[in-house]
Amino acid sequence: MMNLSPTEMDRLTIFTAAEMARRNRARGIRLSHPEAVALLTDEVMLAARRGLPYAEIRNLAGQLLTTDDVEPGVAEMVTMLYIECLFAEGTKVMALFEPISPGAQPLLDDVIPGQIISPADDIEMFTALLTTSIDVVNTGDRDVQVRSHTHFFEVNRALDFDRAAAYGMKIDRPAGTGIRFEPGVGKTVRLVPIEGDRVIRGAGGLVNGPLDESGAKEKALELARTRGYMGA
Repeated sequence: MMNLSPTEMDRLTIFTAAEMARRNRARGIRLSHPEAVALLTDEVMLAARRGLPYAEIRNLAGQLLTTDDVEPGVAEMVTMLYIECLFAEGTKVMALFEPISPGAQPLLDDVIPGQIISPADDIEMFTALLTTSIDVVNTGDRDVQVRSHTHFFEVNRALDFDRAAAYGMKIDRPAGTGIRFEPGVGKTVRLVPIEGDRVIRGAGGLVNGPLDESGAKEKALELARTRGYMGA
């Protein structure tokens, strides 16, 4: 049985990723950011184990990859790389600045790392769903944030709106977004039906089951009134 330390496990991970990078590069596949970093790191650590001088390793690292070897934008992402290397005299940190040198192929000036390129026109969401618009007023003394996935019927009890009209609905917004309601400020929000199995668990604890089960809406409204939910 072989016991490996966390550092040795990390070294094996780097080596595995570097081997994949070497395979891809040999087949003419441009390297991604993780692949490029793994290859540079592995080669530098190997050179240190071989006993090469610090300055020689830095020169070697600058010749390993060019922009022709990596995907567009990767070189701009790897502007600085710190590698902890084991030398004969002990552990040292190798600092590489802009290790991916310019290649023969022209660079694309309009490529920005991490950029999201979307169509020019607006993307319409939930166009086939029935929508309901309701007026909401925050009667509380602090802001209330409601996320797009929330069963709107069960949101903060200080929000005053037609709870019955919001039953089984959520905000008509993309996933991960939401709406903020400031105290005393009225807003009109558009809601769409919750789809899928239409089963709500948790939230305000007013449903905790299938939305469309017989009597579920009436029970939820009664519970909302008992607990002091505005608009119920």
